[in-house]
Amino acid sequence: AGAQQSATVANPASGASPDLLPHFQLEPEDVYIVKNKAVSLACRATPATQIYFKCNGEWVHQGDHITQHSTDRSTGLPVMEVHIEVTRQQVEKIFGLEEYWCQCVAWSSSGTTKSQKAFVRIAYLRKNFEQEPTAREVSIEQGIVLPCRPPEGIPPAEVEWLRNEELVDPALDANVYVTPEHSLVLRQARLADTANYTCVAKNIVARRRSSSAAIIVYVNGGWSTWTQWSGCSTSCGRGWQKRSRTCTNPTPLNGGAFCEGQNVQKTACTTLCPVDGAWSEWSKWSECGAECTHWRSRECSEPAPRNGGRDCHGPELDTRNCTSELCTHAAPGAEDVALYVGLVAVAVCLVLLLLVGVLVYCRKKGGLDADVADSSILTAGFQPVSIKPSKADNPSLLTIQPDLSTTTMTYQGSLCPRQDGPAKLQLPNGHLLSPLGAGRHTLHHSSPSAEGADFVARLSTQSYFRSLPRGTNNMAYGTFNFLGGRLMIPNTGISLLIPPDAIPRGKIYEVYLTLHKQEEVRLPLAGCQTLLSPIVSCGPPGVLLTRPAILAMGHCVEASAENWSIRLKKQSCEGTWEDVLQLGAEPCTELYYCQLEAQSCYVFTEQLGRFALVGESLSMAASKRLKLVLFAPAACPSLEYNIRVYCLSDTQDVLKEVIQLEKQLGGQLIGAPRVLHFKDSYHNLRLSIHDMPSSLWKSKLLASYQEIPFYHIWSGLQPFLHCTFTLERLSTSTCELACKIWVWQVEGDGQSFTVNFNIAKDTRFSDWLVPDNEVATPALVGPSAFKIPFLIRQKIISSLDPPGTRGADWRTLAQKLNLDSHLSFFASKPSPTAMILNLWEARHFPNGNLSQLAAAVAEVGKQDGALFAVSEAEC
Repeated sequence: AGAQQSATVANPASGASPDLLPHFQLEPEDVYIVKNKAVSLACRATPATQIYFKCNGEWVHQGDHITQHSTDRSTGLPVMEVHIEVTRQQVEKIFGLEEYWCQCVAWSSSGTTKSQKAFVRIAYLRKNFEQEPTAREVSIEQGIVLPCRPPEGIPPAEVEWLRNEELVDPALDANVYVTPEHSLVLRQARLADTANYTCVAKNIVARRRSSSAAIIVYVNGGWSTWTQWSGCSTSCGRGWQKRSRTCTNPTPLNGGAFCEGQNVQKTACTTLCPVDGAWSEWSKWSECGAECTHWRSRECSEPAPRNGGRDCHGPELDTRNCTSELCTHAAPGAEDVALYVGLVAVAVCLVLLLLVGVLVYCRKKGGLDADVADSSILTAGFQPVSIKPSKADNPSLLTIQPDLSTTTMTYQGSLCPRQDGPAKLQLPNGHLLSPLGAGRHTLHHSSPSAEGADFVARLSTQSYFRSLPRGTNNMAYGTFNFLGGRLMIPNTGISLLIPPDAIPRGKIYEVYLTLHKQEEVRLPLAGCQTLLSPIVSCGPPGVLLTRPAILAMGHCVEASAENWSIRLKKQSCEGTWEDVLQLGAEPCTELYYCQLEAQSCYVFTEQLGRFALVGESLSMAASKRLKLVLFAPAACPSLEYNIRVYCLSDTQDVLKEVIQLEKQLGGQLIGAPRVLHFKDSYHNLRLSIHDMPSSLWKSKLLASYQEIPFYHIWSGLQPFLHCTFTLERLSTSTCELACKIWVWQVEGDGQSFTVNFNIAKDTRFSDWLVPDNEVATPALVGPSAFKIPFLIRQKIISSLDPPGTRGADWRTLAQKLNLDSHLSFFASKPSPTAMILNLWEARHFPNGNLSQLAAAVAEVGKQDGALFAVSEAEC
């Protein structure tokens, strides 16, 4: 049969019509054998009476064909379709001699037709790349070529590139292209191009990855321009002044060379010393005059005051009798009589004014403080004393809880009840600072805090809203009246105390308190200035306060008068920042005052606005507190493992933001934070990792340490500075890590972290991250915002504000509470005692010890037993 078919093909029928020759509707195509799977070849022709495959010049046995017959619907001609299978063994028989091919031959009554040849190949892909990319360090904007020659394979492998396991697409990045030889070209290296690059070859058989090549794009440092010369270090005589520059133009990165040369220049300076004036000698006595006196004079000229020195104190003219008081005078004239009459009239007016004042005082005491008429409460009210039974309709003022559920509270009964006889009133049993009860007195307090969306919606209509954050996570707000209240941003140490009577009676203010991120507000810093506190806004700006509110916020300065110049800055309505107060100096205005404590500052302000604490170091011994915090992933699905070391300003608000960020990243805390004192020495901060078990872990860092530039830390404007240590475990079964991380300032002190933890365990954030004294409620309105009850507070103020005998007044209370360094500020206010109590509330809420305050007030009262005794007649 094969011979006959061959003869038929060789000798087609003479005169056959070409239209009746078979033509192929489907011809066999090239195929690849993957592993041991057989491949199928097919062809279809019409009109066809027979179809057979010929492979490598030999006819395929008729029994290996699978034939199907049909009819073409459009022409009615017969259609024949044939399939055969080719196995790997068939192809391997001739492997190396020639390529294996198959061809289809179709017959009809008019002759034969041959199809195209289809080649059958065994597909494969070798394991080893002929050339792999290599790691390199290049300067920024330098060109990079990463070669890659894929393994040998059939069909030829296609090549793609990965950057940090993400596909590199030249269509999306004009800086990248791939050559026909499969090399990856970066026209100009950018910082973002620092990554691990992998060449991937693939065909229908397999996918091969080259070893990763680490490309590090480094930046050599460059000096910034010099700052202005600082002021002379001394106010008198010879000193020095300095200017500085930083290696930040650009900052060296990824191992780039640091700037060469000095970063600080100093020069000598001389300041004229102030000279205090001094008196000259007295002149000789003058002649004895008609008034029987003579005089002498002196001048402030030895030396005269200059360069800001103080003027002389004392009289410059001295007069005395020169006749041993034996001089006689003429009888008084008309002018003398008029003078005496005028003096008598003035004295009478003063007496009348004094009487009117006493009457008004008694009336006020009769209308306001009756239920606390016995002012000995300041000495006896802190311990139980006796009292006559109260009337049924007049319950004890100190034992009934106030109802704060409505917007108006009316206290029934008289505030100054009369009792029979002149005996003094006694207090009921109970603590002085316990909640107050009923009396005939109406107190209006604000309505509950507005919902966040409504409040922000109302704020959005104001012009100042454009500079406020759009979210409410770091904002507190409430509605307040003359009773005052308190706003707090939880877990940040930031609060605003609005004392009683700070808001005028009859007024209701919607007040907000918000914490800004540094990227939201541009705070310009000059020279060596540094941000020491968060940037906080309270407002709305421009509201009228009759008493200073107290803004509390944290800071990160190790303050000392000889090392720091610290200023309170406030942003004006035009957007510029102004110095409103220099700490330690006499305030130039009574609108602001600041008490700086170890980790917090309390700003007294009568004008709401945006505030920040800024410092300038006066010597290289000045230091800021940094909080060093370590985080790492809670799970490790791959061999790589990252440890992040944050260098934060030591304030609660920054730590809160980092914790929220790490929660989103899936990080866990490693150990407790450490505090590092970062000095103004112009030296960078270095971090390195040590003592890892080399049999289990290795570091993927190319350098022995990482470095954070000095200015990035010192300015305080970059809150989340950190370094990442990328480690690789040598086995997936390794689940524990033990190592040390060293953090130190070059030529300075350092600290080490001992890291020892189990990667497989899910470590949750520790409870210590939320301070115990934080209150979850961001707004407290009226009496609930204060530890000291309202009427008791008023009684303490009215008793301690007037100067007392034996020093039993507000000055002694300030000394008892260790606030005597602020006496001049307290004395400048209408009620010094109110300022002291307000500051106590700001410092000790909500966990203040009322017993200690009560003891301090009691000690003041014991200095003068008669101080707080108020009889019924005085009401």
